[in-house]
Amino acid sequence: MPPISIDIISLGCSKNLVDSERLMAQLRQAGFAVQHDPEVAKGDICVVNTCGFIGDAKEESINVILEQGQRKAEGSLKKLFVMGCLSQRYLTELQTEIPEVDGWYGKFDWTRILEDLGKAWDAQLTPSRTITTPSHYAYIKISEGCNRHCAYCAIPLITGAHVSRPMEEILEEVRQLVAQGVKEFNIIAQELTFYGVDLYHRRAIAELIDQMADIEGVEWIRLHYAYPTDFPWELLPVINRHANICRYLDIALQHISTPVLEAMRRHITKEETYAFVERIRREVPGIHLRTTLMVGHPGETEEAFDELMEFTRWARFERMGAFAYSEEEGTYSAEHYADDIPEEVKQIRLSKLMRLQQRISNEIQEAKVGHVQRVIIDRIEGDYYIGRTQYDSPEVDPEVLIPLKEHPLQVGAFYDVLITGADDFDLYANLKTQPTYIHHE
Repeated sequence: MPPISIDIISLGCSKNLVDSERLMAQLRQAGFAVQHDPEVAKGDICVVNTCGFIGDAKEESINVILEQGQRKAEGSLKKLFVMGCLSQRYLTELQTEIPEVDGWYGKFDWTRILEDLGKAWDAQLTPSRTITTPSHYAYIKISEGCNRHCAYCAIPLITGAHVSRPMEEILEEVRQLVAQGVKEFNIIAQELTFYGVDLYHRRAIAELIDQMADIEGVEWIRLHYAYPTDFPWELLPVINRHANICRYLDIALQHISTPVLEAMRRHITKEETYAFVERIRREVPGIHLRTTLMVGHPGETEEAFDELMEFTRWARFERMGAFAYSEEEGTYSAEHYADDIPEEVKQIRLSKLMRLQQRISNEIQEAKVGHVQRVIIDRIEGDYYIGRTQYDSPEVDPEVLIPLKEHPLQVGAFYDVLITGADDFDLYANLKTQPTYIHHE
C-alpha cells in the first residue's frame, strides 16, 4: 500500500518556508510522501502555510485555501490543514467562514499536525529540515517575533515578542546543512539585529555570524532584515574580517522625513538615518544595501515625499523595494491615524519613487560591466546558466546570465566571470576562470 501523500503549499516569506521545511522533515520521517509547492496539487492531504502580512498576501492565502477546499468538496482531497500567519491572526473568523478546513494551526502550534495525523513530533530531529530551495543554498531563521511595534506593522500582533534560537542550535543546523552540500546561507529574522537580547542579555548577532563564518564549508553568508535603531556596530568589523560574509545588508528604512518616522514609531530621525547609511558605507567599502521604503503613510505630505525622493537620490541603494501604506487593523496607525491619503496619490508617489530607483539601479548595474565577479550557478534556463554574485539574494535580486555554449558549468559551483553587459534586471557575463572556492584555514 503506497504511503499517504501530502502537499505542502508555502505562501509569503522565507521565514514561512523554513517552517514548511521543518514540517516536511517530520512528515517524511513519519512515513508520509511529501511534495512542496507542486504544480498541480494531487496529494491525499494538503497543508497551506499562509501569510497574513498585507492585503494582497492575505487575499492570495484565502484563495489558495478556497481552491483546496473545492478539491475536498469534489472528493479529490481527503484532509485540508491550514497553518501560518493568516490563521494565527484570524483564527475565529476563518473557522466560521471556511468550514471545509479540517485543522487550523497558527504560527507556532503547527507541530500538532503530526499528532492530528496519528504521529508524534520527533524532538531528536530538530533542527533538521527538508530543503526545498536548490541544494546549494538555504535560509537560516535565527529568531521569531519582534519587539519594535512600528505603527503600521501587524507582524508583532501575529508573531508576538522576539524569541531568539540558542546559538549552538543554529550553528549545529548550519553544520548539518553543510554536510548535505549547502554552501550559501541566507540569515533571516523579523529583526536580525535584536538577536540574543532575550537569551544572552546582549545583542549577539556579531558573535553568531563570526562563529558561523568559521564553519568549514560555509562559502557565503548573507544578512537579511536588520533594523537601524540601536544597530550593533560590532557586526561591521565581523563582515570585514571574513571573506565568506557577503558585502550585503538588507535593512528596511521605510522613510526619511522625521515627522513621518515619528508617526511610524521608528525611533530614528532624518539626520540619524543619513549618518547611519554613511557610516555603513564608510566602514564596509563596496557593501550593497537593500532597503524597503513606504509611501502614503498618514502624515506624509508632498514635502515629506520630496524628502524621500531626495534621500533615495543621495543614498543610491543598490537594491530597493517600496510599497504603498495599507491600513492593517489592530495596528497603532489604524487606531490613531486617519488613512486620509487617497489611493491614487499613493500609487503616483510609488511609481515616481520606483522610476527613480530603476534609473539608479541601471547605473549601478552598468558600472559592473568590465569587472570580474564571483558567481554561484543556480540553474540552467533556456540558453543560459543563471548565477548570482554575493550582492544578489535568491529570488529578489538581479541574476547573472552566462551562455550555455561557452563551457560546461556545474550548478551549485562558484566561478569567476567577466561582466559583459547589463539590462534593467540582469547582468551578462563570460566565464573567466575555473571554479573558485573559499579555503578556510
